[in-house]
Amino acid sequence: MHDLTRCVHHPAVNEEGYASLAVPTHRASTIVYKDAASFAARKYRGFDGYTYGLHGTPTTRTLEAQLTALHGGVRTVLVPSGQAAVTIVMLSVLLPGDKVLIPDHVYPPVRSFCEEYLKPRGIDYGVYDPLIGAGIAALIDDATRLVWVESPGSGTMEVQDVPAIVKAAKARGVLVGCDNTWATPLIFKPLAHGADFACEALTKYVGGHSDLLLGSVTVSDMALREKMKETLRAFGVGVSPDECQLALRGIETMGLRLAHIGEVSEDFARRLTHSPAVETVLHPALPSCPGHAVWKRDMGRSAGVFSVVLKPVTDAELEAALSALKIFAIGASWGGTRSLIAPMAIKGDRTVNPWTPEGTVLRISIGLEDRDDLWNDLDALLVALERRPAARVA
Repeated sequence: MHDLTRCVHHPAVNEEGYASLAVPTHRASTIVYKDAASFAARKYRGFDGYTYGLHGTPTTRTLEAQLTALHGGVRTVLVPSGQAAVTIVMLSVLLPGDKVLIPDHVYPPVRSFCEEYLKPRGIDYGVYDPLIGAGIAALIDDATRLVWVESPGSGTMEVQDVPAIVKAAKARGVLVGCDNTWATPLIFKPLAHGADFACEALTKYVGGHSDLLLGSVTVSDMALREKMKETLRAFGVGVSPDECQLALRGIETMGLRLAHIGEVSEDFARRLTHSPAVETVLHPALPSCPGHAVWKRDMGRSAGVFSVVLKPVTDAELEAALSALKIFAIGASWGGTRSLIAPMAIKGDRTVNPWTPEGTVLRISIGLEDRDDLWNDLDALLVALERRPAARVA
């Protein structure tokens, strides 16, 4: 064998006695076959086999299997983002003439996808009150193929009655998909309550460190998994094993992180109800939060994201207060080690029940910093926003 060949062909090494707790990162585009007959028969390996790097490596399979076990499903499909998890479900089960129902508090890009992509292609959508519960039966018509749920809504935190919605949908033979990113399978398992799709942005709590983009869809019906895999294959969509390895690392500490940030978020939510700068605190654990009774019945635990509705202040006052933050960072997304605050534009995204509060909605994501440091930073922001009587007169 000449040197140029030695540079390309890796030698076999003895792996006897080697055992690591870390999941190896298997990167591949090409998958090689032991002989020509195996290559010719590769299509018979199915979606669980290895045929090409785009369709999975042992690293991606490990993450899929772990998520499947946590959700109590039969298979999980990985996609490049949480938004992709939602859209791949819709693209896989909806055809021209079909209709999907989405809640009024849905992640805004999902509404945009329905309006700007699905509708021009002959797939209709309807928007419903997230607190409709069993009443959704009145909105399900012969064209409805899918009901989408997001519980709680990641901006305004309404907790949806998933079992009631599932029961109404199943009575009409309609599929139900649930964006479960806030709760993760550690707090709520949509498939156990009858949903057909459990979707998550693994970018958030599974990744846990704000350094990856990934999404997942777990199902309890193999036929639904086949539909999604066929759609992904047609679009040429795959995920990086490096992203999956980061998710596998993050998921190991997710339980501890959620327990801590959930407890802190509940503590802060209760304290914030006493702030003169706050109109309303939107946290599922508070009895005043829409859907609290459902949260108590079906979840009973909290994640780290919640919102506050501020009393009206000027844009300049809000900008100055936010810019003075020292511990909280200003940014989108959530679920990492750093605590975040993000002003949310809610009013323009509501069409069923108008959003009436005039104050800004701040979405708060609790991270892993010291609790006192976080509270002092948040309290300083609120104190800066308190309207003094003299200011009101002026």
